[in-house]
Amino acid sequence: MALSKFGNSVLAALKLIPPGKVTTYQEIAKYLKRPKAYRAVGNALNKNSYVPKMPCHRVIRSNGQIGGYAFGKTKKIKLLEQEKINIKQDRIINFSKIFLKLK
Repeated sequence: MALSKFGNSVLAALKLIPPGKVTTYQEIAKYLKRPKAYRAVGNALNKNSYVPKMPCHRVIRSNGQIGGYAFGKTKKIKLLEQEKINIKQDRIINFSKIFLKLK
């Protein structure tokens, strides 16, 4: 499925998130100068057909909780844990230490 210009910008932002780091839907929206478009970010990620090349599993909720994932939350958690990210009860344990503010 073809993405909008905004959707392509969301996917481009994913390239900025290195393994072992996470960012949020809201942070990507702010980075794209559309701070209230965090749901649109989630919708664009849901259409990501370039998994795992475009690492949408590294995008989580602003409270550190694991959000949805096209292949299921369990798979998202597994991918994050493979990157040495600690998770307990669907939440990033050291969220502030691994959070990536996009610039």
